[in-house]
Amino acid sequence: MKYVVVIKKAGKNYSAYLPDVPGCVAAGDTPEETLKLLAEALKMHLNGLREDGLPIPKPTTKTDYIAIQ
Repeated sequence: MKYVVVIKKAGKNYSAYLPDVPGCVAAGDTPEETLKLLAEALKMHLNGLREDGLPIPKPTTKTDYIAIQ
């Protein structure tokens, strides 16, 4: 499964979240570090859901860009 990741500049660091996986977030010094930490957080989050017998969220969010001239 592939989930959409939103990475945002947050002051001196970066934060990231997955719109389809509420509560799964990460922060880091660079976008690359933040993405790595979020991948680790997602694994732990999904394992926790499985252990608790809860459903795994399906990826449904889509992305695109709009160009403004």
